[in-house]
Amino acid sequence: MTRLDPADLRSVVAEQPYPLLFATVSGAHLYGFPSRDSDVDLRGAHLLPAVEVVGLRQGPATLDRTWHRDGVEIDLVTHDVAKFLQLLLRRNGYVLEQLLSPLVVVTGDVHAELVALAPGTLTRHHAHHYRGFARTQQRLYAGSGELKPLLYTFRTLLTGIHLMRSGELLAHLPTLADHLAEAPAYLDTLVAAKAAGEHRRLAGLPDAPAAHRLDDDLTALHETLDQAQRDSRLPEQPGAEAALHDLLVRVRLTTAAGTPPPACP
Repeated sequence: MTRLDPADLRSVVAEQPYPLLFATVSGAHLYGFPSRDSDVDLRGAHLLPAVEVVGLRQGPATLDRTWHRDGVEIDLVTHDVAKFLQLLLRRNGYVLEQLLSPLVVVTGDVHAELVALAPGTLTRHHAHHYRGFARTQQRLYAGSGELKPLLYTFRTLLTGIHLMRSGELLAHLPTLADHLAEAPAYLDTLVAAKAAGEHRRLAGLPDAPAAHRLDDDLTALHETLDQAQRDSRLPEQPGAEAALHDLLVRVRLTTAAGTPPPACP
């Protein structure tokens, strides 16, 4: 995954001021196209104590810290569990991918419950998240010519299409390329090229697709996502809100009683 082993990553997150309900690896490592010099993106949820929730002095809803270990930049962003659940219920694909990432650094009983409830947060409107993210990355690619935003564009479109069709969240681009017939055959070439450097450009790559082909393929994938959303059997609204509310209350009350939720590496 990276030059850092899981034990080293766990030692980083162990330094946090609040208990972590979970922490996972996101970003290019999750998406299947890390470079040799890629940063490590850690994401998760922390738990504020009750005294920093019910009083006038509120604890931090979001924490963002950066380290360097063995020449690798590690970025950890966590939300307090209440904010995390609010985002989860707002068709936010970022937090959904973080929750369901198979690259787990810290986990525990609450994490397991959240993973089990995640299918109840899915809606057909998650397509809006992936459509918007793809458009943003496509603009970044147009300005830089770099492979990274181009691969992000393909990844988000294919994730959205697969999610609308199957109800399964899949963020790993090489696996998506194997699952979806609409994925261009040249994606493997682009992934392999990006592995050589975080800011490598498409121009000059052997067998690189021509600009007009990229435009045609991306336009077709946008249209496919639109159709997949129209045809999707996913619900209009999330069904897990009540269960997530009950979980939040239960977890928060454990801190009021002075009992931290169990967690394990």
